[in-house]
Amino acid sequence: MVLGLDVSTQSITALVMDPERGSIVDRESVSFGADLPQYQAPHGFIAGGAAGEVHADPRMWLDALDLIFARLGRSFDLSQVTMIAGSGQQHGSVYLDADFEARLASLDPAAGLAAQIAPSLTRRTSPIWMDTSTTAECREIAAAVGGDDELCRRSGSVAVERFTGPQIRRFWKGDGAGYAATRHMHLVSSFIASVLAGRSAPIDFGDAAGMNLLDLAAFEWDPRLVDATAPGLMEKMPPVMPTATVIGVISPYWVERHGCSAACRCAMFTGDNPASWIGMGAGRPGERVISLGTSDTLFAAIDEPRTDPQGFGHVFGNPAGGYLSLLCVRNGSLAREALRDRHELDWQAFDREALDRTRDAAGANLMLPFFGPEITPRGDVGGPILRGSAAFESGGRPDLEVRALLEGQFLNMRLHAQWMGPAAERILLTGGASANDGIAGIVADVFQAPVERLETGDSAALGAALLAAAAAGHDLGGLQAKCCRRDVGPRIEPDRSLAPVYDDALVRFRRLLEETRDMPGKTAGQSAAG
Repeated sequence: MVLGLDVSTQSITALVMDPERGSIVDRESVSFGADLPQYQAPHGFIAGGAAGEVHADPRMWLDALDLIFARLGRSFDLSQVTMIAGSGQQHGSVYLDADFEARLASLDPAAGLAAQIAPSLTRRTSPIWMDTSTTAECREIAAAVGGDDELCRRSGSVAVERFTGPQIRRFWKGDGAGYAATRHMHLVSSFIASVLAGRSAPIDFGDAAGMNLLDLAAFEWDPRLVDATAPGLMEKMPPVMPTATVIGVISPYWVERHGCSAACRCAMFTGDNPASWIGMGAGRPGERVISLGTSDTLFAAIDEPRTDPQGFGHVFGNPAGGYLSLLCVRNGSLAREALRDRHELDWQAFDREALDRTRDAAGANLMLPFFGPEITPRGDVGGPILRGSAAFESGGRPDLEVRALLEGQFLNMRLHAQWMGPAAERILLTGGASANDGIAGIVADVFQAPVERLETGDSAALGAALLAAAAAGHDLGGLQAKCCRRDVGPRIEPDRSLAPVYDDALVRFRRLLEETRDMPGKTAGQSAAG
C-alpha cells in the first residue's frame, strides 16, 4: 500500500491506495478549524493580518499530521504502507534554525510533534499563498535582476506577492535577527516531508518553481535571483530534486508512535497544483485541464521552459516530466454568480437548453467578464464592458448576457493561454460548474476541442498517492487510467462550424480589451460604444 497526503489551506487529507488494484482503501481528513480550534484559524489561517499579511501557524500543521496518522491507525494497519508522498499548499514557507535536523532525529514518540519542533522555528508563523503584503519586495527583486521580463524568463513567473522569494525578502528586511538565525528555508511540502523522513528534505522541481528563485531551464537555484532576494540565502536553501526521488525511510517516531513499518520509505513532496494535475489524470502535452471554481484555472503540460511574455501565467515543474504551465483567472464563479444575481436568474439560465436558444448569437456580442479586479489580465480593467446589439448593451436580453459572459470568460482564457503552444487536442473540465452541459459546451466551442468531465474529489491527495506509487516503481500512466475517474456526464464535442466565428470573436475580444485599458475613468457596468 502507498499513502498520499495533502496539506491544504483548510485541512489535511490522507488517501491509502492499493496500487496493484488501483483502488483507494482508506481516507481520513483533519479540518484545521473544526479539529484544532485552539489555533483560532477556522479557515486555516490567522485572521486580521495587517497590510495584506496572511499567515498560518506551522504548529497547527504538525498537530494535524499527528492527528491524521492516529485516525488512519484506528481504521487501517499502517504497517502495510511501503511508500509515502504528499503535496502542500504552494508558496507557503517555514523558517527553521540549525537545530532542526537534530530535533527531527531525536523525536520522542511519547510526545507530540508541535512541542518538540516549535523551538526550531525562527519565524513563528508562516506566510501562505493568500498573502499580498510584499508588493515593494516584488519590485525590488525585479529591479535587481533587470525587470519583470528577465525575472519571468529565468524563473517562469514575474515577481508575485504570494511567491516565496518576496516573502523571504520581507522577513529579512523586517526581522534581521530572525533571518540570521534561520538555517533551513522550507516550503510547506518539504517541511512535512522533512518531519516524516527525520531529516531536512529537498524541495521538488514543481514546488520550487513557485518561489521566483529557480532557474527554470536548469532546474537549479538561480544565483542571481537568490542574491537579489536576501544576503546569504543560498546556504539556507535545500537542494532541488525531481518529484519521484525517494529521500529515505521514515523516522522511528512514526514507527513507534503510529505503527508504521520501519521499512516504509518517503518520497519527495510537491505543491498542490502539480499534485492536482497528476490526480486529475493529466500529464502529457496536448491536453489541458480547466478547473471552474471561485477562480478559474487552466493547466497545460509543455515540453520546454516557455514563459508568458505578458507575465500573467506561471510555469512549474511537471511531476510527470517536463513543465506545467498555469493560468489563473480571478473572475470565475464570482462573475457567473454576479451576473446571475444582477438579473435575478437561476442556474437554469446557464444550462444547455437555455444557451441553445441564443446559438444564433454565438460570438456576436462581446463582454469583458470582469466584475472585480482581475489577475489575467492584471489590474482593474473596468468591466463588465459590453459591446454588441442594442438589446444586449441595454441589458434588455439577460439570455444574451449569459452567453456573452461565458464566451468572454473562455475567450479571455484562450487568448491568454496562447503562449503555452499548440491548441488543445482535448480539455479535461473539473470543478463545480463543469457538470453543467451548457458551460461545458461553450468551452468546447470556444476552444474547438472535445471536453471530458472529471470527478476529482481530493485531486491533490490522489495525485500524491499516485506519485507515491510511481516512486515505488508502478506505472504512473496506467494508474491514472485506473484511478482518475472521467466521463461525469457526456463527452462534449465542439461545433466545428463555429470555428471561424470564435476565431473572429477572439480578434475582436483582444481589440476590445486593448481599447478598454486605454479608457480612463471606466467604471464597472459601463458599456463601450458599439
